[in-house]
Amino acid sequence: MRIVVTGAGGFVGSRLIERLSDHDIVAIEHMPGRIPKLDHVTAIVGDLCDAEVRDAAFSAGCDAVVHLATVPGGAAEQDPALAWKVNIEATMALVDAAVSSGQCPRFVFASSIAVFGDPLPSVDDDSMPLTPRLLYGAHKAMTEQWLATLTRRGAMESLSLRLSGVVARPLGPSGMKSAFLSEVFHAIRAGEPYAMPVSPGATSWLTSRERAVDNFIHALELEYSTVGEPFAMTLPALRVTIADLVAEIAGQSGTAPDVVSYEPDEAIESVFGSYPPLETALADSLGFRNDGDVAGLVTNVLTSL
Repeated sequence: MRIVVTGAGGFVGSRLIERLSDHDIVAIEHMPGRIPKLDHVTAIVGDLCDAEVRDAAFSAGCDAVVHLATVPGGAAEQDPALAWKVNIEATMALVDAAVSSGQCPRFVFASSIAVFGDPLPSVDDDSMPLTPRLLYGAHKAMTEQWLATLTRRGAMESLSLRLSGVVARPLGPSGMKSAFLSEVFHAIRAGEPYAMPVSPGATSWLTSRERAVDNFIHALELEYSTVGEPFAMTLPALRVTIADLVAEIAGQSGTAPDVVSYEPDEAIESVFGSYPPLETALADSLGFRNDGDVAGLVTNVLTSL
């Protein structure tokens, strides 16, 4: 397939295009030097908001799109105008370009559990209403609905995949308030003290980057006749307690778990440390998977650091 990937130099995108080596990849990234130099990849460095960038990406048509580029949670709250421009305006233009250049292309959209808002109910499942509070979550929910509408109209085959925390991102500014869930991997592995902004009993939904990439590839290869309304689903993830996560990272890293201290921030824990049990029957039935258990999650993460 000829696959257009946005955010191709990012944490998930860079690994995804490496793994899609049997396909012709058009990789869009706004920051120079981030797209891996690979024979099957055509790199386009530029702003997704720029019509010339989109025209170049779709000049030879496309069979599928994986849309990863976004202005995430905290960054969106700090710059609402930029978030709207990228998350809504550029995304709508990207969708139009895909529809115009392909014959009912597959469009795989990286959505987020931010569409659910907070607080979450005692159990999260496929019946959860979309009640976002963050601008980022609202933008994702809007895009899900538009893609579903175009799918009903026969213009595309859309799959909106709601990601939870994907770990462990590289150290450095990410614009994400959940960055501590990645930072703790780096700190423990290096044997450096780290203060967690949540309590040991806090719970989060986590996925390794490798398993997230597995799921995106599965979405590209999935027989679409098995997919039905609402064309959007929460991907399987592991619900882990922070204490169990810290213990497993420490055990696999050969580091004492007491390098981690706990300084709970009520606002952070209420959003990122109080996740209920997760049921993903729809995604499970379609063959999407999580990392299996906390040991598998940590192994997959540490292997990729």
